[in-house]
Amino acid sequence: MQWTDRIRQVKIILVIIAIVIAVVSLLASHYLVMDLQREERNKMETWAMALRALSKADTNTDLSLVLNVIQGNNTIPVIVMDADRHVTDYRNIQMDTETADDSAEYVARYAQSMIKHGHCIKIFLNDVKNDALYHGNDVDYQLVCYDESIMLKRLSQYPYWQLGIVLIFVVVAIFALLASKRAEQNKVWVGLSKETAHQLGTPISSLMAWVEILKENYPDDDLIPEMNKDVKRLELIADRFSKIGSLPEPVDASMNDVLLHVVEYMNRRTSKKVDIEQHLPDHEIIVKMNASLFEWVIENLCKNAVDAMEGKGRIELVLFEEGKYVVIEVTDNGKGIPKKDIKNVFMPGFTTKKRGWGLGLSLARRIVEDYHKGRIFVKSSELGVGTTFRIEIVA
Repeated sequence: MQWTDRIRQVKIILVIIAIVIAVVSLLASHYLVMDLQREERNKMETWAMALRALSKADTNTDLSLVLNVIQGNNTIPVIVMDADRHVTDYRNIQMDTETADDSAEYVARYAQSMIKHGHCIKIFLNDVKNDALYHGNDVDYQLVCYDESIMLKRLSQYPYWQLGIVLIFVVVAIFALLASKRAEQNKVWVGLSKETAHQLGTPISSLMAWVEILKENYPDDDLIPEMNKDVKRLELIADRFSKIGSLPEPVDASMNDVLLHVVEYMNRRTSKKVDIEQHLPDHEIIVKMNASLFEWVIENLCKNAVDAMEGKGRIELVLFEEGKYVVIEVTDNGKGIPKKDIKNVFMPGFTTKKRGWGLGLSLARRIVEDYHKGRIFVKSSELGVGTTFRIEIVA
């Protein structure tokens, strides 16, 4: 659980860093864009004053300065309209080949868009000295409509591109952490499994030899066959651990037989107060699998069910086909799983038992998902009613 908690803490830290970067980037870009917008507005007011000076130029006007101001605008799109809203001039307007044939209409629509967004400066061509003249018919003016420069538009979009990159980085970092976690878990599983199989090998061989000696010396003893079954069981467990440490090759096997073997084993190992029911189809369901490991999965689910029922209740095993999947459902009428714990039941080390390693369901998921390319999940669970686990593998 410590490793899981560390992964969760790192993910939270990464998300917090991403949020801080997002907020700082948005604020910095927002203030920078506002400053540039004010600067471009001031430039356009200066450009409008130069245009007014050009329209009122006389022999004493320094046209070189006025023309330098007007021609110096090479970045801000600008459209000049008369009092009747007819376009008289425009600069820095980019038109593609489709709009080039109807440039006048395109520029007029563009100007209306500028006016709508408040990017418009009115310049009076004659001197307005009183209200009567202002409201009269002799007032002549032009509208200087402008838009944000390409640089300003790109700068406005930059924070969102930056946020996208940060988000991608966070997602990749989290996936890398999860992959690292999974790789470390795999190493632990492989090492633990191989070591367990190796440690069990020597005493099992010794026990098998002692059983053979007892058979020869006490051929009529009824306890020796039971001892032999237990030794065979230990041998099966060691074989399972050895297969967990490698990648066993799946072969065609009967899922019906797997469930029957589990029921037979559980009936011998559990109280008579536990009723195990099986609902199997009339025909054999053949699946590519490692039967020994798959039996282990069902056994783990049944043992958890017995613990949940506290040694008294009913377990129901159902096998059926659903589309391209073979489905096994294990249902008990035990105490159920709290909703907050359902997402954690398959995590290594998670357990609600006073005595338990929390590895059974994690091992079951590894066998089903990694070795058989299937799914195992909690289909339903209700406190005081029971739990149903569902396994799906491709037929």
